[in-house]
Amino acid sequence: MGTNTERYRGARDQLVALISDYDKAVDAFAWPRLTGSFNWATDWFDVIARHPSTADRVALCIVEQDGTEQKVTFGEMADRSDRVATWLEGLDVAKGDRVILMLGNQVELWESMLAVAKLGAVIMPTTSALGPADLADRIARGGAGVVIANAADTAKFDGVAGEFTRIAVGEPVGESTEGWHSYAEADDVESAGPFVARTTVDDSMLVYFTSGTTSKPKLVEHSQVSYPVGHMSTMAWIGLRPGDVHLAISSPGWAKHAWSCFFAPWIAEATIFVYNYARFDAAALLHQIRRAGVTTFCAPPTVWRMLIQADLGARPDGLREVLGAGEPLNPDVIATVERAWGLTIRDGFGQTETTLSVGNTPGQPVKAGSMGRPMPGVPVVLIDPLSGELADEGEICLDLGAGPLNLMTGYLGDHERNAAVMAGGYYHTGDVASRDADGYITYIGRTDDVFKCSDYKVSPFELESVLIEHPAVVEAAVVPQPDATRLAVPKAYVALAEGWAADADTARSILEYARDHLAPYLKVRRVEFFELPKTISGKIRRVELRTREDEAHRSGAPIDTEHRYEDLLG
Repeated sequence: MGTNTERYRGARDQLVALISDYDKAVDAFAWPRLTGSFNWATDWFDVIARHPSTADRVALCIVEQDGTEQKVTFGEMADRSDRVATWLEGLDVAKGDRVILMLGNQVELWESMLAVAKLGAVIMPTTSALGPADLADRIARGGAGVVIANAADTAKFDGVAGEFTRIAVGEPVGESTEGWHSYAEADDVESAGPFVARTTVDDSMLVYFTSGTTSKPKLVEHSQVSYPVGHMSTMAWIGLRPGDVHLAISSPGWAKHAWSCFFAPWIAEATIFVYNYARFDAAALLHQIRRAGVTTFCAPPTVWRMLIQADLGARPDGLREVLGAGEPLNPDVIATVERAWGLTIRDGFGQTETTLSVGNTPGQPVKAGSMGRPMPGVPVVLIDPLSGELADEGEICLDLGAGPLNLMTGYLGDHERNAAVMAGGYYHTGDVASRDADGYITYIGRTDDVFKCSDYKVSPFELESVLIEHPAVVEAAVVPQPDATRLAVPKAYVALAEGWAADADTARSILEYARDHLAPYLKVRRVEFFELPKTISGKIRRVELRTREDEAHRSGAPIDTEHRYEDLLG
């Protein structure tokens, strides 16, 4: 049987070895069944970090826009997090306490995540973009007993109700840090490490707030295994190997940051590379990728689109895997990178509630527009939302009967939502997709975004993917506009690229492009140039746009700032 750590390593090694042969990996891989006491920070990270072969390897490298660089080895990270854990324990931080971490891409983020985990406390990553009202909500609903934040952000907590320990990182800013402990005090503490596991496999490790595109953010709870073990699937999708240097463009506070900037690289014993910049500069980013010897690179579509507008140059030495995250990339971006670097950008699918569930894996054929196939060990099925039967088009679900290890514990304090999302023996993602004869899955849209036009089902995502190929369109959101004849017609809300006028000529050009690149029944019939409403994480709140259309329809007053197909193209 071996120890939990040995079983963990065995499963990791198996997946690294097999992932380039998808069918073999699916047939052979099984999640390690860990039992009893387990803590990822002590039973995995500290074990690899203090091994002679790994201790002196760089675990984290952070480069600032001015070129300054900070490197921390695995051994140093283990020791630093032990010291911080010792200091936090002196402040009475204990197992089960929920700790808000509101930090940027800085060493203190990684060492405090490990330190909190070592104590058996619960990590609550939080973006620094939040304001006082959102922070008050998170502290109250999340039951946070501790906050660790940069000194520059401490004023946001003034007036926030509740008793919680306040810890500030960095130099004090005015009087805002009065009553806050200084994180620097940990430097003078004698470490009580090495720590041993204080948690069991079922204990809570992380609580994430979702971005709330249609409602208040949900509280997603993960155990000591659902993310720490489950992210083996994310590691496999990226194609990470021991000794790699991984760069993922992601902001702290959101689940994707934990995916690609914490768990997946360190599961693989790889270096996490971070490049901090205030303003995006494609040439500077490409320089850092080359200079740092990045081997695996993951970026959202916006970054990829900006990169191909620059001179990509020859493939950076050592770069082996390139990935996109957040939404599928349009074909011209993929083709441009393939021509320049000979590498294919691979896509994948997952949620805050899961790890990577569907992906185009290394070395396998990539089909245009497809997210790939179910990851080894992840029981993905498509369920017809009307019949509840298995189908080739339907809602992406996980079969609970197959024991998906990479699934959240549940939504904290929301029994009704838990019952709904786990109904019928499946975890329901709320996302709709289709599957072809080879098992490749293509995303269609959110269940609450797909709508009917005449007798046809319309996926806003499909239309948006075409619209953003037009040079005038930076972003687009398609929603149904109520229509007496067709039930609804597709309307595109568009954020314009610099240099394009928000006028009828631009609208005509966009409508013509959509007409020429979409099936007739998917014709975009309305365009409005609009500042798209977004969540704090940058996701478009289509619910606000749909509400705007519904209210205009009920009032009987057409929106006079929109451009109509019939007026411009007949």
